[in-house]
Amino acid sequence: MTHVSVIGCGNMGGAFVKGLAQTGAYEVTAIDLDPEALASVADDADETTDDIDAAREAEIVVLAVKPKAVSAVLADLDLRPDQSLLTIAAGVPRSFVAGETDATVVRIMPNLAAETGDMAAAATRDGIDDNVRELLDAVGEFVEIDEELMDVSTAVNGSGPAFAFYLIDAMKEAGIDGGLDPEQAETLAAQTFKGAAETVLRDDRSVSELIDAVCSPNGTTIEGMEVLWDSDADAAVIEAVEAAEQRSRELAEEFDDE
Repeated sequence: MTHVSVIGCGNMGGAFVKGLAQTGAYEVTAIDLDPEALASVADDADETTDDIDAAREAEIVVLAVKPKAVSAVLADLDLRPDQSLLTIAAGVPRSFVAGETDATVVRIMPNLAAETGDMAAAATRDGIDDNVRELLDAVGEFVEIDEELMDVSTAVNGSGPAFAFYLIDAMKEAGIDGGLDPEQAETLAAQTFKGAAETVLRDDRSVSELIDAVCSPNGTTIEGMEVLWDSDADAAVIEAVEAAEQRSRELAEEFDDE
């Protein structure tokens, strides 16, 4: 069983702890100075501790602290060359982290769906090995990219869940307006997005072809799609992604200026 230590058990770190625990294939140590953060993952982790030295016993270490805390944590983190360190911190270059540790560093951008095994993540090609690939596979889907694409990945899959939540909520409100109660509308809207996403991932057809497959001539779906095609909905989504990407670049510049 692979031993993984997660340093920082906030939203993203906690999602990793819970997602890995569900697989049954990992021994997970949760490390955080905040007792409340440790308590939130105590039922899922094999061990909880505020001692960062515990990370030295793991094969893979996930660094899930905020960007401004990275330097301080790395100063106290003594890892071996045969360990892998996965850094999640937005805007913090892989080269900076690699310069502060003997471990092999992989920069990743995951999202909160790691908790349910449905994560979408990007990982840098540099530093990745089969053990890291297996870990990322265990909690979702991932792609390997050049680090220069990490800003757009941050926008698409890192910020993307919030954009999807927004669209789910809009469909939910439409259902409520039509007479469904809120719980019914939320279930139908959320499950529809989940099913559509699975179809895109598993079907060989393109997204455009899938839309055509659902749109029967003179049917209900084509009427709704005509409204979307005539709107600026796609442009608004693109603008949202571009805004998030730009903010990711700004965070990187802020880190470089420190």
